[in-house]
Amino acid sequence: MSDSSMMISALLIGSPRPFRGNDHSAIAKQPQSGPIAIGWEGLAGDSVADRVHHGGLDKAIHLYPQDHYEWWKQRKPGHPLLDAPGAFGENIAAHGMTEANICLGDRYSLGSAIVEVSHGRQPCWKLDHRFGARDIMATIVRTARCGIYLRVIRQGEAQAGMTMDLLSRPLPDWPVERVFRLLIGGEHKADREGVRSLAAMQVLGSTWRERARKLAAG
Repeated sequence: MSDSSMMISALLIGSPRPFRGNDHSAIAKQPQSGPIAIGWEGLAGDSVADRVHHGGLDKAIHLYPQDHYEWWKQRKPGHPLLDAPGAFGENIAAHGMTEANICLGDRYSLGSAIVEVSHGRQPCWKLDHRFGARDIMATIVRTARCGIYLRVIRQGEAQAGMTMDLLSRPLPDWPVERVFRLLIGGEHKADREGVRSLAAMQVLGSTWRERARKLAAG
C-alpha cells in the first residue's frame, strides 16, 4: 500500500436508536460484510437521527483513521469501544492516512465509487456520552484527530478489504488537520489570510465555508 492510499478494514452503517433521554443517535454503527452500495447520501442502509448536524451531500460518509486507535487506547486503557472499528461513529474504518496528510478536495476511489474530502468532523457531546467520559470532544478539538467527511462524486459500491487510492489532490497545502485547527481548533487569529482563503473555497463543505466567512469577518 502506498503513502497515498488507505486500506478499508470495515464499512459500517447504523440507524437511529435511543441514546440519552429523548435523544436518538445512529452513532453505534455496525460493520457490514459483502459489497455495499454507495449513493449520493452515503452507504446504503445508513441513516442519521439529526438531519441538521449530520448527513446530507457534504457529510455523506464519515471516515475515521484507525491509525488513531492506539493513541486513544493509551488514553482510555481498557475501553471496550476501542476494541473494534466504529468507536467514533465512522462509516469507513481505514488505515494508512490521517488528517495530517488527507487534504481538502482530495478525491479517492471507494470501490467503483469516487469520493471527495469536504471537511473534517466537528465533534459534539454525543462522543463524550458514548465513551462515558467528559474529555473526548475536548481532546479531539485540541489534537485535530477529528475524522473526515466525504461527499460522493460517483456512485458505486465497495466492501471491506479494498484500498482507497488517491485520484487527485488540488489543494496539497490544505490537509484536513490545518483546516480543522483554523476553523474549529481556535487558531484562526494566527492565520487570517488562510481563513479568508477557506471562505472562498467551493470545495469546502457549506457549513464550514460559512464558519470561515464569519471568522474572517470577526
